[in-house]
Amino acid sequence: MNTRPVLSQSDVERIGQAAEAEAKKNNWVVSIAICDDGGHLLWFKRLEGAPPVSAYIAPQKAKTAALGRRESKVYEDVINNGRTSFLSAPEIQGMLEGGVPIVVDGHCVGAVGVSNVKSTEDAQIAKAGIAVLLHG
Repeated sequence: MNTRPVLSQSDVERIGQAAEAEAKKNNWVVSIAICDDGGHLLWFKRLEGAPPVSAYIAPQKAKTAALGRRESKVYEDVINNGRTSFLSAPEIQGMLEGGVPIVVDGHCVGAVGVSNVKSTEDAQIAKAGIAVLLHG
């Protein structure tokens, strides 16, 4: 039987707190979502002032990154480069930059999705959260 790492609730809390701290440090009002490797929501926070739509987009970015085992930006780039048929791919809707997989020992254990600032800033927040888990 194979074994692999999984996110604990403590891991999820640490990631969420670090992502929130990165957003607040930069005065960015966002929604932040963390999911497991199957795209199931484990943690969510909509910071005060973040628009309601961001509460739908962030979890979808996380789910897309987790299921695809890659940053959601990859899908955005594919579509922007002309492969619009990819919009019909099943189960993934957050095909915008800002979803980042959490990879531990070569295994995708989940993802973080962020929405409401520039897409590169969304990804920055997600990566800041993940960094706390991977680098202490």
